[in-house]
Amino acid sequence: MDGLFAGLPPIGAILGIAGAALVGGVSRGFSGFGAALVFVPLASAAVGPRTAVPVLALMECVACLVFLPNAWRHAARAEVAAMSGGAICAVPLGALILAASDPVALRWVMTGLVLVAVAVLGSGLRYRGPGSVPLTLGVGAAGGLMSGAAMLGGVPPAVFWLGRNAPAVVVRANMNLYFAVLTVAVTAAFAWRGLIGMDSVWFALAAGPAYGAGLWAGSALFGRASEATFRFAGIALILVAAVLGMPLWDPLTGR
Repeated sequence: MDGLFAGLPPIGAILGIAGAALVGGVSRGFSGFGAALVFVPLASAAVGPRTAVPVLALMECVACLVFLPNAWRHAARAEVAAMSGGAICAVPLGALILAASDPVALRWVMTGLVLVAVAVLGSGLRYRGPGSVPLTLGVGAAGGLMSGAAMLGGVPPAVFWLGRNAPAVVVRANMNLYFAVLTVAVTAAFAWRGLIGMDSVWFALAAGPAYGAGLWAGSALFGRASEATFRFAGIALILVAAVLGMPLWDPLTGR
C-alpha cells in the first residue's frame, strides 16, 4: 500500500491540473467543445503535454457518457458519423506525433493552433458552402490528427459546424456525439503507444471531481445563454487559456 501511494504526483502538479480541469470542464459543459483547448495549454504548463493529454482522455471517457443521451437526440447523426469516421482513421498518426515530439516544441505548436482557431472563430470567417461526405471526412481527419497529438480534435469540427448557422443546441449536440466516438479511439491509441501510465490515472482521479464540477457549471450556464453569448464566451475562454498556457511563462511557474 505504501508503495502505491509513494507514486503520487507532487501536490503542486495536482492542484495545477485540477484547476485546468475545472476551467476546461466549464468550457466543455457550456459549448460541447473547448475542454482540450482550455485544459491542454494550462495543464501542460504544470505537467507537460505527454502527461496532460492522456489525463484529459481518461476524464473524457466518463464525461462523454453524461452528455451522450441528449447529444443522440439533437445531433445531425449522419454528419457526425462521417466526421467521426475520418477522425478515427487519423488518430493513430496523431498519437505517434505526441509520443515522438519534444514537449516544449509541441506546446508551442498547440498554442499556435489554438490561437489560429480563435482568430478564425472570432473573425466571423466560416465555411458557408454545401456539405458533402468527402469534405466532412476531411474535416474529421484533421480533427483526429490534432486529437491524437494534443486532444485538440474539436478545433476543425467546431469551426466547420459553427459556420453552418445551426442552432446552438445542435452544434453542442454534434460536438458531444463526435467526442463520444473520438474519445474511445484516442484512448485506445494512447494505450497502444504506452502513453497512459499510473501518473495519468492518479492525475485523472485527482482532477476528475473538478472536471465534473466544471461540466455541471457549464451546462447550467448554457441554459441561460443566448446564441451570441454562446459563441462569444467560448471564444474568450479559449483565448485566455491559450495565452496562459504558453511556455513563455515557464520561468514563473518553475518548469
